[in-house]
Amino acid sequence: MKFSPVLCSVIALGLASFAQAAEKPNIIILYADDLGYGDVGCYGATAVHTPNIDRLAREGLRFTDGHAAAATCTPSRYALLTGEYAWRKPGTGVLPGDAALIIDPQRTTLPSMLQKAGYATCAIGKWHLGLGQKGGVDWNGEIKPGPREIGFDYSFIMPATGDRVPCVYLENGRIANLDPKDPIQVSYDHKIGDEPTGKENPDLLKMQFSHGHDNTIVNGISRIGWMSGGKAARWNDETMADTLAKKAIGFIEQHKDQPFFLYFATHDIHVPRVPHPRFAGKTPLGPRGDVIDEVDDSFGQVLAALDRLKLADNTIVILSSDNGPVIDDGYKDQAVEKLDGHKPAGPLRGGKYTAWEGGTREPFIVRWPGHVKPGVSDALVCQVDFLASFAAFTNQSLPADAAPDSINVMPALLGESKTGRNVLIEQGGPLSVRQGLWKLIVAQKAPPRKVTLEDNDRPVRDTGAGGGLQLFNLADDLAETKNLAEQQTEKVKELNDILTKARADGRTR
Repeated sequence: MKFSPVLCSVIALGLASFAQAAEKPNIIILYADDLGYGDVGCYGATAVHTPNIDRLAREGLRFTDGHAAAATCTPSRYALLTGEYAWRKPGTGVLPGDAALIIDPQRTTLPSMLQKAGYATCAIGKWHLGLGQKGGVDWNGEIKPGPREIGFDYSFIMPATGDRVPCVYLENGRIANLDPKDPIQVSYDHKIGDEPTGKENPDLLKMQFSHGHDNTIVNGISRIGWMSGGKAARWNDETMADTLAKKAIGFIEQHKDQPFFLYFATHDIHVPRVPHPRFAGKTPLGPRGDVIDEVDDSFGQVLAALDRLKLADNTIVILSSDNGPVIDDGYKDQAVEKLDGHKPAGPLRGGKYTAWEGGTREPFIVRWPGHVKPGVSDALVCQVDFLASFAAFTNQSLPADAAPDSINVMPALLGESKTGRNVLIEQGGPLSVRQGLWKLIVAQKAPPRKVTLEDNDRPVRDTGAGGGLQLFNLADDLAETKNLAEQQTEKVKELNDILTKARADGRTR
């Protein structure tokens, strides 16, 4: 049989495209918010339903020692995208909704590196890394710098969190559905406009606040901060999960014929926990349990799109969370009352805001059919390593000053190695040093604390701060109950010296 030169060229071009796709698998990060180590079925939960996350675990590699870089959201996201521990950079704590962008557009980031490697890049969902320049944001025009300036071709984001104003979506740097005749104003200093607040009008609330969260009411829920205007642009909490999943799937459909990177950062299970009616009451844990089911459904929608488009085999999917669990985080949603034996952090101590393992150790799953052998890994891995790992994976060279704390752990992520990092510095208020299964919390001894009336309105958290130097051997004390600092003084010095050097050097890579 003879083929025409034109047909041969077409076949060759098709084979070349196939080879390129095989060399550059799509990359998706499914990033939950406040999801605890023990909040999903494959990590031991029984009171909630997470069939899609459990499916990823069955089909991929489930890590038992996978970490966010910090025990709160902004620093974890900063570290994930920049490859730098956030504790190195002042101003990377939990940001207000009107903060300026905290990532320098000139630096190498995970999305900008993948852009150079030929990937289409996209950010969907929670941002919380600041927007615009210092000195204030004009919410009624183009807002930059933002996701585009640090490497995302397309973005559809929440500026900060669900409990902070402004309660709007931004699409490629502009507020979606904004009516120019109804401009938005935002303040974190004082009340603006004449809209009701939770503090002044609690009778208008469909969910009461427990502490803070008593400013402008949007969709029957009072938030942190004040806003006015933008009525047509305001989000609906109940439909948020579906809105974000739809945008993520739209990006996948649009870029199915080229390598793409999708950073899908859901709002769930952060407060306010307001599930869609089809999830409300679905679990015995109240709204917090219901939104766990909801976030699983969001991830399931993305996985179903990969199956439908026949992209699953050529897509690396990584699932994790930005920090550990929190129960009462500002709203009266019965999360504490309805725990009923459910352990959000599983066997770990602590959660969000804390230095304990429950603050940064997260559900962490990697799936790449045909390449990652399903199973369980106890390798120590961290989200700060995504930049160096995927740079090596895509044959990209990092500038010497880029990703100062990111290490190539791709062999561990793909299951080719049983070891990941040897040393990890965890940020949970005080810093902690992990070396293998040894952990040192480097905290100060706290003076006796006076209890105030305001303390009665806030949950008391066992954060690990104020306890002085605390050393644990996680091999036989995963719950961090036996402080060995006085018995193991040489190990304390060794780990403390590691932290001192990391601070002084300004890098660990």
